[in-house]
Order: sequence, then structure tokens, then C-alpha cells
Amino acid sequence: MGNEAKIKVGGIMANSGLATVSILSLPDRPDVAGMILHAMGKENINIEFVVQNVDIEGNGNMTFCIDQKHLESALEVLERVKSLIEAKGISYHPNVATISVFGPHFRERPMISGFMFNALGTAGIEVLAISTSISSCSCVIQAEQIEDAMRALHDTFDAPHQVTKFAP
Repeated sequence: MGNEAKIKVGGIMANSGLATVSILSLPDRPDVAGMILHAMGKENINIEFVVQNVDIEGNGNMTFCIDQKHLESALEVLERVKSLIEAKGISYHPNVATISVFGPHFRERPMISGFMFNALGTAGIEVLAISTSISSCSCVIQAEQIEDAMRALHDTFDAPHQVTKFAP
């Protein structure tokens, strides 16, 4: 970040050992997200990160992260419900990680996400998905980039807490 002072945040958190699953071209129906997430829960597959959007043609796309060990089961569940949810495609990344910047009062600090993604982009980190809340900004990256991503974020932010969960 050059000579600028680092931006204070509550901390940086990383989690590896994950896989993403994306369900593509879903119909714009209010029951689809519930059907997908309920089917995963019935198989004891925990969703650690989820983002859904609607594209320009009105089709929904959902991406979520799960523990890598549940990838095969998750794909089997989605194949069973694919016709019910009318999905046109399913894709996945088997080895990803999430990284988050968290801290109080993000609502009053609009530059946090800009600094975060500028740091990651400058470091050459490919962002696969983004999700935010009032107190955190999280993204999915390729697992092999987690150390570079952590370094880039620590160079940008003053983060007193660091939580890293690497896959066993």
C-alpha cells in the first residue's frame, strides 16, 4: 500500500478444504433456492458460503461452498433435483478457499471492499465469487492462492485477528 497507513479492520479469516458448486440457468421461481438448500441439508451437507443472482435473461445462478469431502454427494443430490429445479447446468471447482475481511461498522466504511479487491487483483488472485454482509466481505479463490491472498490483505489492512482453517 505504499506510504499510506493501513486500514484498521477487525481481522482476516481464511478457510481452505472447500469446493464450490454452481447451479446455472435456474428459472426465476421463489421455491428454487429453498429446494436446493433443503436437499443439501437433508444429506448433512453444510453450506458455508452462498451467492445467488439473476442474469440479464432472467435466469438464476447459485454458487455455494461446501467441505471438499461432500462434493461427490452434493453433485449426486443436484442430479436428483436438477429436473425439479429446471437447472440447465451444474459446474464445480474441487479445491477452493474462502477469505474474508471482517470488522465492526462496515456500513460506515464503504472503501473496505474496494481496498480488498484491489489488493487481491494487484496480487493476481482470481476471485470466483463474492458475498458480503454488514460486518464482512468474503470471496472464493483457488486454494493454491490462499497464502498470496493472505499476504496481500495483511499488506493492506491492520488486522489484529487472523483466523485460518487449513484443510486437514
